[in-house]
Amino acid sequence: MRYWLFKSEPDAWSWDDQLARGAAGEPWTGVRNYQARNNMRAMAVGDRGLFYHSNLGKAVMGTVEVIAPAAPDPTADDPKWDCVTIRARLPLPRPVTLEAAKADPRLAAMVLVTNTRLSVQPVADAEWQVICELGGLDPDTA
Repeated sequence: MRYWLFKSEPDAWSWDDQLARGAAGEPWTGVRNYQARNNMRAMAVGDRGLFYHSNLGKAVMGTVEVIAPAAPDPTADDPKWDCVTIRARLPLPRPVTLEAAKADPRLAAMVLVTNTRLSVQPVADAEWQVICELGGLDPDTA
């Protein structure tokens, strides 16, 4: 299993919106960056992710799971764009802010800290552990 981070502007698609989709999940559409698209193409069903509110809030809000592999993005006019489907797993009891991530030396190399613009990004195993710890979740069940 691999770990990822999915960024969304909460006024467009929030953690509460993701939770409301339940077990059906939601396709992660609208990504128009090659690196982010390639990250989704590398995902497998069962991979886990962090759901991050960008712009407003700037915090990891919860964990998600990939429930369908990369497929053509139905919102794209060009077939080169793909999306995965994710479902919400668990909210973080304590959302982890970007400020807190930047302040923790264990996360100094995390893509969220070094490249805050990438909308879909990999998360190292150790970074997953730290974010879950800071957020109040058991990383093995998150």
